Amino acid sequence: MKTPVGKGLLYRIGHWCARHFLVVIVLWLAAVAGLQVTDRAVGGAFSDNFALPGVQSAEGLDVLQAHDPAAGGYAAQIVLNRPSGPLTQDASTVNSAVAALEKLPDVLSVQNPLPPPGTPPPTTSSTAPNTGPLSTDGKTAYITMRFSVPPSTLGDDYLNGVDAAVQPLRAADVTVEYGGPLGELARPAADDRTSEGIGFAVAIVVLLIGFGSVIAAVLPLVTALIGAICGLALLGLTAAAFTFGTVSPTLATMIGLGVGIDYALFLITRHRQNLMNGHDPADSAALATTTSGRAVLVSGCTVIIALSGLWVSGVTFIGKLGLAAAFTVVTAVLAALTLVPAMLGLVGRRIDRYHVRKPVAETNVEAEAGAAGEAQGTGTWHRYAQRVERRPWWFLVAGVVTLLILAFPLLFIQLGHIGDGADPKSFTDRRAYDLISTAFGPGANGPLTLVVDQTAVPSGDRAALASKLQQSLTNVPDAASITPLQATPDGDVLVGTAYSVASPQDERTTELTNHLVDDVLPQAVAGTDAQTYVTGTTASQVDFLDIVSSRLPLIIAVVVALAFLVILIVFRGLLVAVKAAVLNVLSIAASYGVVVAVFQWGWGGPALGVSGKVPIESYVPMMMFAIVFGLSMDYEIFLLSRVREAWLRTGDPKASVAHALEITARVITCAALIMVSVFAAFIVSDNIVVKMLGLGLAASVLIDATIVRLLLVPAVMTLLGRHAWWTPRWLDRILPHLDTEGEGALEEKPVVGAGRR
Repeated sequence: MKTPVGKGLLYRIGHWCARHFLVVIVLWLAAVAGLQVTDRAVGGAFSDNFALPGVQSAEGLDVLQAHDPAAGGYAAQIVLNRPSGPLTQDASTVNSAVAALEKLPDVLSVQNPLPPPGTPPPTTSSTAPNTGPLSTDGKTAYITMRFSVPPSTLGDDYLNGVDAAVQPLRAADVTVEYGGPLGELARPAADDRTSEGIGFAVAIVVLLIGFGSVIAAVLPLVTALIGAICGLALLGLTAAAFTFGTVSPTLATMIGLGVGIDYALFLITRHRQNLMNGHDPADSAALATTTSGRAVLVSGCTVIIALSGLWVSGVTFIGKLGLAAAFTVVTAVLAALTLVPAMLGLVGRRIDRYHVRKPVAETNVEAEAGAAGEAQGTGTWHRYAQRVERRPWWFLVAGVVTLLILAFPLLFIQLGHIGDGADPKSFTDRRAYDLISTAFGPGANGPLTLVVDQTAVPSGDRAALASKLQQSLTNVPDAASITPLQATPDGDVLVGTAYSVASPQDERTTELTNHLVDDVLPQAVAGTDAQTYVTGTTASQVDFLDIVSSRLPLIIAVVVALAFLVILIVFRGLLVAVKAAVLNVLSIAASYGVVVAVFQWGWGGPALGVSGKVPIESYVPMMMFAIVFGLSMDYEIFLLSRVREAWLRTGDPKASVAHALEITARVITCAALIMVSVFAAFIVSDNIVVKMLGLGLAASVLIDATIVRLLLVPAVMTLLGRHAWWTPRWLDRILPHLDTEGEGALEEKPVVGAGRR
């Protein structure tokens, strides 16, 4: 029986957990129960806040609130529709509902859509289309509520008060729908159980086919689920003190389950091989923790570093999305290093007792002997590697061309914000959107509030300024209408509303907003001390888009630099690090292209439950880049560590690639299929952003694990040969040394002098 000499910290952790498996399992179950109970009792809610302090839309809102608090705040609409006749026939009921809404907490003002008694009904003309709040036929109207806090932060209980206030309208056969932030509050709570169930079912099938053992297939799923539950509970508790986006729990679930299954799979695969090699179960689990567990630790830290890089954007909303995902990555690593060895200690040598076919492990004796030069591997993947070795340029060109074809749609990417019009019709905000679009035009769903601060303008010059402003706001391209500017009660600020000819998510609305901000309003007040702003929800989203777009190159540069440094430090090969950075960029560009084709071009979007073509949510590319980089390190480290291990033993770079492919290709393929199934399962979500992230991440992992890891990497490594591991001596001296697989702790590990740079 083999016994390792080295007993470092990871070995001792794995050995203790395997020996005291009952204690470890009970502690984890207690953590799950305790965190869940605490989260349900005091955990916070999730809401989207795209506000960016210092941008012009935020400054305009501050000016408006300072001079007219009732016109400021956070707006939301309640849309009314009376198919049987004008709403004026239920005027008393509407007035009562408005009065009841005004009494709710955190309400600054409520706009009654009905005109005072005796006022002529609204009319339209070719130059002044009806934009509300009451349609020309009198059947549709919207009540505008303004809140002192974001409505999405008020909680589900607040909606009960709104429902009670409008109940008399519903009783009078008036359709009532909630739009904007109030509609988001009314959406059904996100339920990821269907997606999790689909992902788990596919994972079980893949593991059973790939490894044969029932217990070995179930263990990664159980440990990953426990880790993810704990991470989500910690996220919920943190949300009680800080605001996280609504997509945060789903994003954390996706990442937590994906890496959790992968990490556990890597450890269990090594453990089963150790058992076949004659190790005691506890020592085998400890060895797996020392070797593959070290790679898990490096990979997990890399993922967290990549997610932390999102803070470079300077956008708190995006930085917090990365932080949310990091919670489940941390718990996945902790579960892999403690709970997995405990479960392995529990099952002992019975891990392969129940099987659907003859169980196989990560390596075999012939392959190991072949790597040492005593024999040649004969497996399918070894023969494939030999084909790559004979024609590396063919495989390299084929892989690069495939990635470039997939990346082609990226040239036409349109970043934006996905509006309520893309939501399912079962959502009240989608029904409110449709009612407003039909009665007032699509632009009425995203009004732009124009704010002109004339505090510093002499009172005698204000009339001329107002006239010039009104003239400049005539016939503005892409504007359906712009209301006359009105002074606030103190007379220091002029306020108007612009309506786009298109929906809030349309590119024409973005162009209209930027045209008003950059050209129309500044030119109208030129020569005066007046300050101009365009504010409101849509304007804030445009500012958010502009900042994210301008900082995306910085995020890409930071992530690529991290990829280069991590690989350089871990594998001590300058060209290997360059290769990793370049292939990461190509891989992610290809996945971007898939997302653009499906959602922006509409290729298959309806089949995924997406109504029409939608822009790419502004922060999705940034999130994908950071997440995919981190996840790609799993397979990069797993494959290259085996290549380098064989290279240091034999000094034969080509044979080392073949050996590494033979012993890792099956594990990488299974792990990738599992992660793809976990991510792809979230496409069934009703949230379009979740669909986009699910498809993008699934495509990224699939591309990375097939075209990149099993095609381009072997071809490039074959072409580079021994030069792949070259590092200048001065650089090698200053770089820290990391033993990713912990092989330095094993006495049985032979080292030969052939692996010189």
